[in-house]
Amino acid sequence: MIIREAKGSSGKAQIIIPQDPDDLFTLRRIIDIEDTLIADTTRVIKQVKEYSRPDKGERIRVRILIKVQTVSFDGSVGRLRVGGVIINTDNELVPKGQHHSVAISVGDMVTLDKNRLWKESELEIVNKSVENSTFILVAIDTQEAAVALVTGTHLKILPNIYSGQSGKRYSGSKRLNPNIETFFGEVVAAVQTILTSNITNQNVIMFGPGETKRRFHNFFSNQMENSGSNKVRTKIIEGIDVAGEDGIHVSLRSDSLREVMKDTKLGIVSTVLDQVFYLVSKGEPKFAIGMKEVNQASKLKAIQYLLYSDTVFQYATEEEIVLLLNTTEALGAKAYGMDSSTDLGLRISSLGGIVALLRFAIR
Repeated sequence: MIIREAKGSSGKAQIIIPQDPDDLFTLRRIIDIEDTLIADTTRVIKQVKEYSRPDKGERIRVRILIKVQTVSFDGSVGRLRVGGVIINTDNELVPKGQHHSVAISVGDMVTLDKNRLWKESELEIVNKSVENSTFILVAIDTQEAAVALVTGTHLKILPNIYSGQSGKRYSGSKRLNPNIETFFGEVVAAVQTILTSNITNQNVIMFGPGETKRRFHNFFSNQMENSGSNKVRTKIIEGIDVAGEDGIHVSLRSDSLREVMKDTKLGIVSTVLDQVFYLVSKGEPKFAIGMKEVNQASKLKAIQYLLYSDTVFQYATEEEIVLLLNTTEALGAKAYGMDSSTDLGLRISSLGGIVALLRFAIR
């Protein structure tokens, strides 16, 4: 989560950008009824002409200020819906006083105004979600490359970039030897689109078959040096011999990348989930699977780590889930939310959407 105090708010308003589903759950915990929220949204504007029916309307993008009346997840942990009354707007065609709901997803920026100084407990909740590091993965060979951004527990993969260089299957092509630096330049441009000045620790991890990753590393380093950017750390990792989008997914299951990312949210979730599957295979009951078992473990103060995905909403109400997670964290456990953008989220979904690693066996 990225958070900073809004200028001129005297500690009453914070600008917040959630970076993963876990951050959306944090927002769900701190947004209260009667708070005010500034967010970008869309709204249908209908033109009413004299002596005629209003047209179907045009959907426009607008920034609104609403007084919060409802807060809930929109069917998954990947989107939060906040409803309320429009107090102000940057478009005069949008009337004030009407009800509107805003959908907040990963990467959206909102300004939350408490209309009072924030409590220490509220700041502690949001600051606990701040992660000042991101990982940009580059899976590259001479023919294709994929760039992906890992923030918290969320994965965003950009479309594949192709060099146009022919393999053996295209030996008759006229484009046998395109300029590899043009290809590298396109990949660097893709990386630069997701670099941000808000993050102090940005890491670019490069991998793939052959020596292309090393050539790209040298090219990328020169480009960053020429642009005067010294905030980006680069690293080459071995053992992942797949490029493109497939290489990104393979890398997330590799021991070499896991070692690099072991202290991040995604690294912690991966380690915990592997421990759970190991315990399941050994028949050691230091785990809980599903809402019923996890609830029981929480009541016994036995949970060390709690992992959940959006499919958990199929088995319990939102209020039950929020109460469980709040209670579990209050007892010293750590909770992490995942979505289906990663293989980890799918693995958690296969276990009923929620799983816990326990401090001690309860059965």
